[in-house]
Amino acid sequence: MSLQRNIGYETVLAWLHAKGLQPFAFQQETWQMHLEGLSGIVNAPTGFGKTYSVFLAVVIDWINNNPDYKTKTNSGLQLLWISPLRALAKDIARAMEEALHELEIPWKVAIRNGDTPVSEREKQKRNMPEILVITPESLHLLFASKNHADYFKTLTCIAVDEWHELLGSKRGVQVELALAHIKGIKKDSRLTTYYSPIRIWGISATIGNLDEAMHVLLGHDNNAVVIRAEQKKLVEIHTILPETVECFPWAGHLGLKMINHVLPVIRNSRSTLLFTNVRSQAEMWYQALLEAAPDLAGAIALHHSSIDMEMRLWVEENLHKGVLQVVVCTASLDLGVDFRPVDTVIQIGSPKGIARFIQRAGRSGHEPGAISKVYFVPTHSLEIVEAAALKMAYEQGEVESRSPYVLAFDVLAQYMVTIATGDGFVSEDLLDEVRGTHCYTDITNDEWDYLLAFVTTGGATLHGYDEYHKVVNVDGIYKVTGRRVAMRHRMHIGTIVGDAIMQVKLMSGGFVGTIEEYFISSLQPGDAFVLAGRRLELVQVKDMVAYVRRSNAQNARVPAWGGGRVPLSSNLGHVLRSAFQQASVNPSGNELLQFLQPLFDTQRERSAIPAQDELLVEFIDTKDGHHMFVYPFEGRLVHHALASLLAYRITQIKPITFSIAMNDYGFELLSDQPIPVNEENIQEIFSPENWYADLQRSVNAAEMSRRKFRDIAVIAGLVFQGFPGEYKKQRHLQNSTGLLYNVLVDTEPAHLLLQQAHREVLTYEVEAQRLHYSLQRIRESKILITRPADLTPFCFPIKVDSLRDELTSEKLQDRIRRMQAQAGEA
Repeated sequence: MSLQRNIGYETVLAWLHAKGLQPFAFQQETWQMHLEGLSGIVNAPTGFGKTYSVFLAVVIDWINNNPDYKTKTNSGLQLLWISPLRALAKDIARAMEEALHELEIPWKVAIRNGDTPVSEREKQKRNMPEILVITPESLHLLFASKNHADYFKTLTCIAVDEWHELLGSKRGVQVELALAHIKGIKKDSRLTTYYSPIRIWGISATIGNLDEAMHVLLGHDNNAVVIRAEQKKLVEIHTILPETVECFPWAGHLGLKMINHVLPVIRNSRSTLLFTNVRSQAEMWYQALLEAAPDLAGAIALHHSSIDMEMRLWVEENLHKGVLQVVVCTASLDLGVDFRPVDTVIQIGSPKGIARFIQRAGRSGHEPGAISKVYFVPTHSLEIVEAAALKMAYEQGEVESRSPYVLAFDVLAQYMVTIATGDGFVSEDLLDEVRGTHCYTDITNDEWDYLLAFVTTGGATLHGYDEYHKVVNVDGIYKVTGRRVAMRHRMHIGTIVGDAIMQVKLMSGGFVGTIEEYFISSLQPGDAFVLAGRRLELVQVKDMVAYVRRSNAQNARVPAWGGGRVPLSSNLGHVLRSAFQQASVNPSGNELLQFLQPLFDTQRERSAIPAQDELLVEFIDTKDGHHMFVYPFEGRLVHHALASLLAYRITQIKPITFSIAMNDYGFELLSDQPIPVNEENIQEIFSPENWYADLQRSVNAAEMSRRKFRDIAVIAGLVFQGFPGEYKKQRHLQNSTGLLYNVLVDTEPAHLLLQQAHREVLTYEVEAQRLHYSLQRIRESKILITRPADLTPFCFPIKVDSLRDELTSEKLQDRIRRMQAQAGEA
């Protein structure tokens, strides 16, 4: 069917023209491909209408097939919109409702996620809306309902929003399984009265492997296209600099010294999003901005995932209205929320990835033709080089790829129990369905049988414990028959595993937010801490709730949430090495690198600046011992593994003990003995030969696997986290999984979940493939060895990082000042 002389298309086109809008070519192409029955991925810059490209395709198709579209109601679910973030749902639903109202289509749009009241969820089940905006977890919860196939019998299209964010995560695997399941429902004549092919569209920002992303999304469906917009989002990248580089710290991660340089940008903007990488930093910046500019009170807000939902919604609503002048936020506002009043984005510190930086920049100027403005605020001197690298990467079109998960057995075990909790499954049918996904296309019959035994009896080791007998075979159909098992399973469907979470409530009434249990356990009643921009005093802890009152304490602690540090991406590392190459050869064409010349001059005088095909190694002796600093610029995870590998190889030359420190630029080996590495043996130390065997000997793989197994065990349902209000304390959960880990290692070392833990450690904790690439790159490079008399600008941030775990913040600041003074005097 062609768009020409198409009543649905003409209706939508007339509506757009009435609003003074014209569809982009990529939107029209999507509408055409959808009418032809194709699926695919839509790739377009932020603010150019990716949502409308898929949503209006469904509307056009509906108008074509239903001449009475203006009066037809209760039409059943037509469009399932999968969204990774709750913050996106309300905004998407609002845009759809506005368009449907103006087009006079009486469809209902509903939201289903963890914030949706139970009464609303039950209402949806009784009478499904035409459009349902849902998270992956809530969709799997629907599958755990009886007769859930009925919900999807009228469904014509599934849209997966922000697919690039889900790809490469276990939530993405959940989406793969959900799509395969719904496709299976639509093909099963026993479950639906007629077969109608489902069309699936992914909506994605630019990533390096867009074609692979499409194949992961659609499984074995080859009838698909990638639609790319020709428009490019214009981004203005500015870097906020201090007066001189000499007055800027060589190390740091908060950036608070730049607050007086940031305030003018906020005051000159209509509305600003100020991004930090972690929640603790957001809390600090919010307090610091209020102290530096009290007049911002009432016009400034804080937004992150630990703040009460009602407060987050209030912030989002007032951003839409243009009431707020600045919102300090984290990744909670990274994705496609449409805040049109926002004209400026400020990024505090390195975003660690090119795609993340451009994504955040796109929160400003969120409409076609508008220019996104982003201001980068370095937190220490070398981050100014990162600012230059980010600008170079944007101009070169450099962007990261996302690697999909393969054989995530924990997610599959959970999914099997989910389907068994709903209507049950026939083993052969579910295996065929699962093999239709990218993640499990290579699952063997033996692995499937192993998982089947795991969910029915607990497997070879745990079969003697009734709590692992979750699924039973009833006449060839695997089902969950126990109500308690079903209830416990529904409560913990999902793949986001974190530390035990406690609610924080005011004694006077009111919910403040949530905080991790381990942080509260470190406090005594009367201690003050900061949450949601408020100073609070802990009164008591009862039933996983921390009761607090307001406090005026000046020394309130800032929570440190888990999972805060993101490693430097390989793409940004590559461009960063190019920036240092330019700094060492010809910095004159780059304003930022010219600004850093005094710093680079100091680095050259004491050591060297490596070119792109060089690796710098510094040997420095101080009163702390003998230091070896190495600068691969590959990110902290690779540096941790590489430092461990080198330490192991050096101990084969001479028995010696090391302590290790690292950041995203390099790492340090520190010993109380001279380090036996020199020009003669250094190439051998960095050799890629036998790297994998040496890596397994060098890193504490068993302990890392034990920690990784804890998350896998929770997802797979091996351990129960507890009912709401009585969640297991973190140490108890760790003890439970640790005991299970030890038992399985001793009795069943080939257990699929153990093998998965080992594999995930190498892939995600150590980044083994990236490490191997680094070793190969180093073999092709020249190794520069220098022996500075004093600490250099390059090694200073690594040395400071090594002190963070040893000293209190006050002592650390004093030590840093002394170190920098000594380094500056030298």
